[in-house]
Amino acid sequence: MNYDYLLYLAIILLSTKLLGLLTRKAHMPQVVGALLAGLLLGPACAGVIHDTDFLNQISEIGVIVLMFMAGLETDIPELKRSGKASFVIALLGVIVPLAGGYLIALLCGVGSSELSASVFLQRIFIGVILTATSVSISVETLKEMGKVSSKAGTAILGAALIDDILGIIALTIITSLADESTSLALVLLKIVGFFIFAFVAGFVFEKVFVALIRHYPGPNRRFVIISFVFCLAMAYCAEEFFGVADITGAYVAGLVTSLSSKRDIIYHDLDTVSYTLVAPVFFASIGLKVVLNSMSPQILFFTAALLVVAILTKIVGCGIGARLCRYSSRQSIQIGVGMISRGEVALIVANKGAALGLISDRLYAPIVIIVVVTTIITPIFLKLAFQSKHEKSAKAA
Repeated sequence: MNYDYLLYLAIILLSTKLLGLLTRKAHMPQVVGALLAGLLLGPACAGVIHDTDFLNQISEIGVIVLMFMAGLETDIPELKRSGKASFVIALLGVIVPLAGGYLIALLCGVGSSELSASVFLQRIFIGVILTATSVSISVETLKEMGKVSSKAGTAILGAALIDDILGIIALTIITSLADESTSLALVLLKIVGFFIFAFVAGFVFEKVFVALIRHYPGPNRRFVIISFVFCLAMAYCAEEFFGVADITGAYVAGLVTSLSSKRDIIYHDLDTVSYTLVAPVFFASIGLKVVLNSMSPQILFFTAALLVVAILTKIVGCGIGARLCRYSSRQSIQIGVGMISRGEVALIVANKGAALGLISDRLYAPIVIIVVVTTIITPIFLKLAFQSKHEKSAKAA
């Protein structure tokens, strides 16, 4: 039996903590240090640690825990008030990157006749990749700053949740055109079915949970276990039965659990599990995915152009959506910046496209680079966007 995974975990936990402390001293969120740790330790730099199935599975649990905790922290009355605004923000946050990705692919001549899908679909698919939003990075940064329940923070969470659904619909449409075996109507029906299932499951769980709390009024660890079981079950059902991202199921489970009187106890105990193991592995694993093979000047130019488009289209698209919904200019920028990170969602979309002949192998490295860079800069930009005028003037002095 190979025990390298124990050494990998030890190195990841130590390096993410040390680099996290260094980035905090540089007035940046600690999550930036964790991301850099994966980049420095991985194949792109030192090559000490390589991406493995075990690390991927731990990181998947990490993002599920993060999204569950985000649901626990969400201000539900504020989420209800921002529901319409979140939809508008998410809609423009999908349309603008989709158009931007297609245009940059067109201008750079991306597309190969050797792939099974048409060149047009290949270029549209680049835009579909850019529609993805990985809210887990923003969640961790907002948690560090105590801004999860702010008006902008709640809008980011709500918009990112809807963004996932709209992204799945866009992905489904493109893949159904490339793969005749995929039924568009069936997938859309599954998405609707998931939210019906989530409502029923959430209602039943809340009633059972409240009854248990009444029966066992004191602090008890069984509530943490039961709520986490519900989180994992919802994540599994979302992905396995409905084709919806598992993080969406986890977030919904967190929203339901946040209504209970044991919310603070559950959050505290899961936070310990998160920062001691699963969250550092998740953030480091993103950097571990970067493998820089020989890249032609054309691909390097395309990577740089696509990175600029990836950043600007989310800020502009989501920012305009926020302004249309009467958020202030500052809040609109905060929301747009909070939606920049692509994370594991974009990688999942890219993998799906590669399997269906929508993206070539040589374009996978640029996608990974964009995922890593947007993931690293999002916490930095968020910190700047939420920084008060007093903090900015103090720093300038």
